[in-house]
Amino acid sequence: MTASWVSAVVVNSHGSVVGIVLGLAIIWVVLLDAFETVVLPRRVRRHFKLTAWFYRQTWIPWRNLARHIKTASRQQNFLGYFGPLSLILLLGFWAAGLIFGFGLVQYGIGGHEQLNKEPLTFGKIIYHSGETFFTLGYGDIVPTSGAARALSVFEAGMGFAFLGVVIGYIPVVYASFSRREIQISMLDARAGSPPSAAELLVRLTGRSEDPGVDQTVLDEVLRDWERWAGELLESHISYPVLSFFRSQHSNQSWLGALTTMLDVTSLVLTGIEGVHPGQAKLTFAMARHAAVDLAQVVNARYDPGAPERLSEPDLAALREMLASSGLRLRSDEYGRDKLAKLRSMYEPYVHSTAKNLMLTLPPWRFAQKTRDNWQAGPWDRMIQARGLAVLGQKSATPPGEDHF
Repeated sequence: MTASWVSAVVVNSHGSVVGIVLGLAIIWVVLLDAFETVVLPRRVRRHFKLTAWFYRQTWIPWRNLARHIKTASRQQNFLGYFGPLSLILLLGFWAAGLIFGFGLVQYGIGGHEQLNKEPLTFGKIIYHSGETFFTLGYGDIVPTSGAARALSVFEAGMGFAFLGVVIGYIPVVYASFSRREIQISMLDARAGSPPSAAELLVRLTGRSEDPGVDQTVLDEVLRDWERWAGELLESHISYPVLSFFRSQHSNQSWLGALTTMLDVTSLVLTGIEGVHPGQAKLTFAMARHAAVDLAQVVNARYDPGAPERLSEPDLAALREMLASSGLRLRSDEYGRDKLAKLRSMYEPYVHSTAKNLMLTLPPWRFAQKTRDNWQAGPWDRMIQARGLAVLGQKSATPPGEDHF
């Protein structure tokens, strides 16, 4: 090596055991958290989990900002950004943690040379860690010791592995989201949007001289939703970020669909004349399991002041609505106690989850008829106005409508 070359290099010969230990601890925590979140297909029960901490620190401020938005549709749109954005931020959070951890270890090990006369600071070691992690390889800072070189090779490999995680993780999350939303979209024609238990049962009844629910059709519907609840539980435990992904329409949600199925099966289990509760019992069990576990996933807390979803007048109106379609809900003391007991098994959980995620729970029934999503469209009012104009009349409503 020539004298001019020697004078151009600044040698980093420092060493720090504290830096090494702290850096290794950070790397271990980040890698363990990434493994548990991406690879491990089960919920981890531990006092502190990095991803859970990340979502608490980001969701609560985001939710507080959303509360200042007065328009419901704009508020839902704002909340809808959080799920996808948090997924990207989480990956960036992991990457930053690994870069900082490797930077601490590199700083503690020492043995780096910089090809200019500037001093080699801790900030430049972090920069070197970042360019190594993302395999940029500018070469302005070079590891000279064996340990520093080995660590650089390991960090570069970790960077490639991280890129593989990003490429593989995001499509899996969106595939699970897509499977969830298909069944929710199909619920629109069966139970309305937002859905309600009374509407689902009424729409399943016959419209002929002999009204009533076809047991085969009801069991098939409930069986499909039992499977959906099982997939919901599996996907949202494996990928908790899905809990923050909102449905395409603001009047639909995974929690609303789950609650509707719990309401429907509760009515069937309470007792509807001529309806066998066998499949309803299985669907209720699976849906209730999902409601309880996912309340823990989103860190929901029990709310003793939860509002009453089904008052006595509402229950009487619900019975009357079902009876008009040939469905006679059991109304004696046993039936009232049975329904109250079933509701107490899931309503506190879905209420707390809805409160945490700022979602609206569906009612048991609608006092007035509402249009389904498939019946609405952004051009409907303009088409109506054009038709009325042909007849020489004026439209009563202004054109334009937000279908979503």
